[in-house]
Amino acid sequence: MFQIRIHGRGGQGVVTGAEMLSVAAFIEGRHAQAFPSFGSERTGAPVVAFCRIADKEIRLREPVQDPDCVILQDPTLLKVIDVFSGLSEKGYLLVNTNKAFDELHLQSIAAKLPPGHAVIVPATDLALKHVKRPAPNAALLGAFAALTGLVRFESVKSAIARAFPGRIGEANIAAAQEAYDLASNPERAMTV
Repeated sequence: MFQIRIHGRGGQGVVTGAEMLSVAAFIEGRHAQAFPSFGSERTGAPVVAFCRIADKEIRLREPVQDPDCVILQDPTLLKVIDVFSGLSEKGYLLVNTNKAFDELHLQSIAAKLPPGHAVIVPATDLALKHVKRPAPNAALLGAFAALTGLVRFESVKSAIARAFPGRIGEANIAAAQEAYDLASNPERAMTV
């Protein structure tokens, strides 16, 4: 079983991102679950969502304490909570920012992971470019597919199209494609 924890703020599509990731896994015939955890339900409040993907039935229902992947949608949360708690030493780290790991003081955390398991993608910038909204979730799913290889990008595209039909979906898919391309190319993406 592969466990993902997504940290962000209300309004960034954290919950929808986890749901789309689980749909991508379902499209591939796998088992998946997605669910959120949040306090005050308002824009800007910290939100955590969880996704599990497995080849057999998932019976766990509790929050992900030991993630195989952490997706950080908002780096300002680094000052608020320990987003890396329980991250596997063989895990993956995907951060939405246009800053380098050392600028965020995350170089030591990223360096503890296997080479190529930590990547930075400017997902909010990509969302603004394509979707005209600061909702980085779809772009991060594209980057996730490239980083982990856990789900195919075609499945991510299908999940995005189901969640956002029409032009909004096309724009989100374009953002996801650009993020996928960035995360697939170590020279263009910021990786460790």
